[in-house]
Amino acid sequence: MWCSGWGDGHGSFLDFDFDNYKDHYKVLELSSDASDDEIRSNFIRLALKWHPDKLKEEDSATSRFQEINEAYQVLSDPFTRQEYDKKRMRRIYEHNLELFDRYKELIFTCNGLGMKNFLW
Repeated sequence: MWCSGWGDGHGSFLDFDFDNYKDHYKVLELSSDASDDEIRSNFIRLALKWHPDKLKEEDSATSRFQEINEAYQVLSDPFTRQEYDKKRMRRIYEHNLELFDRYKELIFTCNGLGMKNFLW
């Protein structure tokens, strides 16, 4: 499971596993500003499409169906969705910061600033 602490009815993201991160919006084919109705309708559409009973010959149907259910559980609950969005934005920010740190010398050198003028 991607997080622990389901006992209180809401997901705890203290143990969020970033290495096995799944973008629940991508799983449900949604944008991050999707409404509750869009979340529900995409869940229903995808759950019907990937239901294991409907696709008995396809091995990946069960795992795909489980991903769809997990994404819906997170995004359909307002509290859990808010927590997920916070962690998602932090992950995006940290990833972008890591890329900047990795390539800052190249960026500033290509812009003619060079590392001599670099203040960090």
